[in-house]
Amino acid sequence: MTATALSLSSSLTMGTAIAAEAWPDLPVGIKSGIAARVGDTLYVGLGSAGSDFYALDLADPAAGWVKRAAFSGPATNGAAAAVSGGRIFVFSGNGKADAEAKSAIIFDTVYAYDPDTDGWSRIDTTTPVGLSGAKALALQDGRIALVGGYNKELFDDYLAKVTATDKETNPDGFRTLVETYMGMPPADYRWNAELLSYDPRANSWSSLGDSPFLPNCDAAVAALGDDAFTLISGEIKPGLRTPEVKKVSISGQSASWLELADLPSPEANDRQEGVAGAFAGDVGGAVLVAGGANFVGAQANAADGKWFAHDGLKKGWRDEVYAYDGNAPDGKHWQEVGKLPTGLAYGASFPVSGGLLVVGGEDGEATPRREVFLIKWDGKALSFEH
Repeated sequence: MTATALSLSSSLTMGTAIAAEAWPDLPVGIKSGIAARVGDTLYVGLGSAGSDFYALDLADPAAGWVKRAAFSGPATNGAAAAVSGGRIFVFSGNGKADAEAKSAIIFDTVYAYDPDTDGWSRIDTTTPVGLSGAKALALQDGRIALVGGYNKELFDDYLAKVTATDKETNPDGFRTLVETYMGMPPADYRWNAELLSYDPRANSWSSLGDSPFLPNCDAAVAALGDDAFTLISGEIKPGLRTPEVKKVSISGQSASWLELADLPSPEANDRQEGVAGAFAGDVGGAVLVAGGANFVGAQANAADGKWFAHDGLKKGWRDEVYAYDGNAPDGKHWQEVGKLPTGLAYGASFPVSGGLLVVGGEDGEATPRREVFLIKWDGKALSFEH
């Protein structure tokens, strides 16, 4: 069982096959929240939904999403979540510690949800590093692996200074703060490069070694089984994504990293910018990646040494769907196989029978979405089921 914190769509009116309605929409739009599966029940919530938490029984989807116990901690965005021992563990994220707080911070807390009691509890531990923007994956022995995450010290300091600086009365000071922070090269953000392991039974943390690549946040993740997963794209600094794709395999207290083929350039652009907050999952042996968000032109700016790479660029919500076949004889492992009904990012995705289920997310207007639909890929044709 796995869980990830990931993203959704508007109308399903494109020229591909769409079946009769089979997947109920969410009661509220959810983006930048958490997602997990326990047995045949899907769970999503937090993020733009605040403390709200919902469950869908795959054995009876017509019953719709049922509201469960509200999250007991401060409302959090960008947390990481995974399942162990039938409980859902929620790590870090960012938000205001309380109603009186002037600025948001990255949390170092861990909470657990027990479906049997429909209750939340705070775990007596703290995360070794900031894990906002990280991804969590369940391992077969009950441990949880965590990859990525913003640097808490730098991020908290930046948000505190920006919040304390009035943009209207001190525009030069505000701009200097933003340019200084956003203008750093990737390594200076000191994002978490360590692949961490948390053992809920022992309530202990350990290291599985450092990534040989630049650490990134808001990557898409597809669990492959046998304690392996594909880590797709994501940010390497604010506003700058990477097209890199890596396979991570965990054995005991160590992990191996394998660089796979980059995401290809989309048909709509000459260059693959990489995406953050995409949907992903292993569907019938093929890894599907859909949507995500980026800034077209940021890669070129970074190549020219302009590290505030997204300055002046418009954020775009992508609609491309890619499929990966590691056995492709021509070496072209990735192919663009179609498009989502609309650009979408920062929601949840679940591999289920028949395809990849997309739940919630954020559209091109930065609006949280309620829609739920299935991406179906048979190796030749892409279709959608709502």
